[in-house]
Amino acid sequence: MIKTIAIILFWFTAFTCTTVATAQVNLFVAPNGQDTNDGTLSKPFKTPERALHQAEQFPRKQVTIFLRKGKYYLAHPLSINNRLKTRSLTLAAFHDENVVISAGRPLRLSWEPYRQGIYKAKVPAGVNFERLYVNGSLQVLARYPNYDSTAKVFNGTSADAISPQRVKRWKDPVGGYVHALHAGEWGGFHYRITNVDGAGNLQLEGGWQNNRPAAMHKQYRFVENIFEELDAPSEWFLDKKTATLYYLPNKGVDLRSATIEVSRFRNSIELTGTSANPLKNIVISGITFLHNERSFMETKEPLLRSDWTIYRGGALLLENTENCKITDCRFFDIGGNAILLSGYNKQDTISNNHISNAGASAIAFVGKPDAVRSPLFRYADFISYDKIDKTPGPKSNNYPQDCIAVNNLVHDIGRIEKQATGVEIEMAARVTVKNNSIYNTPRAGINIGDGCFGGHLIEYNDVFNTVLETGDHGAFNSWGRDRYWNANRKYMDSLVALHPELILLDAQQTSTIRNNRFRCDHGWDIDLDDGSSHYHIYNNLCLNGGLKLREGFYRTVENNIMVNNTFHPHVWFQSSGDIFRHNIIMTPYAPIGMKHWGREIDSNFFNSKADLERAQARQTDVHSLFGDALFVNPSLGDYNVTPQSAALKTGFENFPMDSFGVQDPALKKLSATPVLPVLMRSAVIGENAAPLRLLGAVLKSVQGPGDRSAYGLPDERGVIIVTLSSNSPLKTAGLQENDVIRKMDGADILNTDDLEKRCQTSRWKGSVKMEAIRNQQLVQVTLALK
Repeated sequence: MIKTIAIILFWFTAFTCTTVATAQVNLFVAPNGQDTNDGTLSKPFKTPERALHQAEQFPRKQVTIFLRKGKYYLAHPLSINNRLKTRSLTLAAFHDENVVISAGRPLRLSWEPYRQGIYKAKVPAGVNFERLYVNGSLQVLARYPNYDSTAKVFNGTSADAISPQRVKRWKDPVGGYVHALHAGEWGGFHYRITNVDGAGNLQLEGGWQNNRPAAMHKQYRFVENIFEELDAPSEWFLDKKTATLYYLPNKGVDLRSATIEVSRFRNSIELTGTSANPLKNIVISGITFLHNERSFMETKEPLLRSDWTIYRGGALLLENTENCKITDCRFFDIGGNAILLSGYNKQDTISNNHISNAGASAIAFVGKPDAVRSPLFRYADFISYDKIDKTPGPKSNNYPQDCIAVNNLVHDIGRIEKQATGVEIEMAARVTVKNNSIYNTPRAGINIGDGCFGGHLIEYNDVFNTVLETGDHGAFNSWGRDRYWNANRKYMDSLVALHPELILLDAQQTSTIRNNRFRCDHGWDIDLDDGSSHYHIYNNLCLNGGLKLREGFYRTVENNIMVNNTFHPHVWFQSSGDIFRHNIIMTPYAPIGMKHWGREIDSNFFNSKADLERAQARQTDVHSLFGDALFVNPSLGDYNVTPQSAALKTGFENFPMDSFGVQDPALKKLSATPVLPVLMRSAVIGENAAPLRLLGAVLKSVQGPGDRSAYGLPDERGVIIVTLSSNSPLKTAGLQENDVIRKMDGADILNTDDLEKRCQTSRWKGSVKMEAIRNQQLVQVTLALK
């Protein structure tokens, strides 16, 4: 930490240097201090609030507030604003001391037995909270179904969560919550129970947390904050009417000596200037943030026509700031966003932070709609050509610009809000996202919500274990839906054909995605959706989900490696200007609705002759090649190719494989890395070779008239199940040994290589329909894919 403080002071000197030496003022705060003290090391203040007030007495000075080790419970969110006239202000942990800022409060309670292992205690009048911590561990608000750490969605869901039969068991559910995925699995919805009728039907308010209105998912739903559902260890319920806390402790918890803490505020520190006078040169360093309240019922504001709504707050909120820095901080088990930059923020840096177990997003750069010309807020909204503001670029300065998120470790986020991400960029310009490790996310790892205003740089990130609870998304995801965009494709086709000048009115600058490692097992590694335009994508290692380009313009994709997957072009425009070249792919292109193939699709490297010929039949890839890519050492993550690889003849060039993710030694030691995929068999030993081991089975291709006769087949196509393990998903689905797999989701299965490829590309769906022949009879099953 001494080194960190020295770096901070040097950093400030670099941009505040004058011809006259500037005095440095140090103030100290300690839990055992007194606010009547003078703030020196020997006589520190007790609260950060008092130190901030004292800092206001030093205009044009460089002030550092050092926090000594301990926990600081806030009386209200710390506000750092334009009352502060200092040249710079640093709020930092002193040396390597453990400093915690809590947005909660401690409670001293007198517990007594209630029933069935449940204890109860009175809480002070007016104390309301939705997060309870016992001995530093977050407990579970009473819920159904019970918390299950292994469950895929919401840690446990059930279709009968709000059935009338279940609701009738509840005496007074008003104030309880219903949580569910969007019916299309595009994020989540949250509702507060406001009433219930005699038939057990709930009245709800909410559902505004996703900007694509829909019903709640029929299966993925749960309820919480219901007293009658308090039936499992670690669960609790606060009866606000009687100010009584009920709690079923885990075995071994002694409530007589336990530390009880509860959430209080959503925001911990707010850095706020004005548009006329931005707040400048603030550093927050070395602090741990805990106990922030949840924000899901406040996540209401739609972000243009993206799928998002947002709550403009977080443990740290920055608005109208310049040259501020959040560094070396830890955000753990907080209820909402960790760091949110709202509106105008320029040249701010978010670096070397560890963000985990956040209720919503980790880092968000979100401008204001008044910065956008002809803003629209719902997917189906549109403005006719004659009414579109045709002035290029932003309308105001009210958006993040030239900011950077670098070297942050982000994982296990979106614990309650499922439209959440590691880094969110919306209505912003020239945001750099570099060397971050982002994993275990319910939806995207990095998301760009629109084309306003481009110029972003996404590089050297390690993003994996994404889209874990939702669907139709990617490790990296973007939308366009800029001012000209229209959900009616025929109208939009004619509009951009006549007025191509509309395309880059918002997406003015090229956004670059380079030198990243992505892995998504439930969608695409890189997913450019709905009009995402003006991108240059190169030198990326895609470990599982491939790359998708939906309708949009001016995307150049070159020199990327798509392990066990491919290129997914969807419904391109006639004159998109798109380029796909010098890439290594391992399964056939997967086009949808493609009539026009862009400016250049060529000089790529395919896994097989059949895959290349299939592409060339569409009049693409005239100069492309096929074969074994000859990766150097894929089992250790080195997917560069050897000098003997024919991929080099296509123009492919090797790129660094050792610079992904966080580089700070301490964070790197803590960070996980993605599971490296086993290369598809056909990529190693060629097509139709030895039997395939897949899905807990030994499989072989149908070969020759002998197999056709033996299995009663109409032709020599299909895959024979030779043996099945007891836990094979094929067996669970209802297939047997000697069945012959013929179709998957309606597509013919020709051989084992075809089956392997289709399983890989369909894995994100969760399940697929299969057809097999057994004793000359058709068998249809549903196969669950993981």
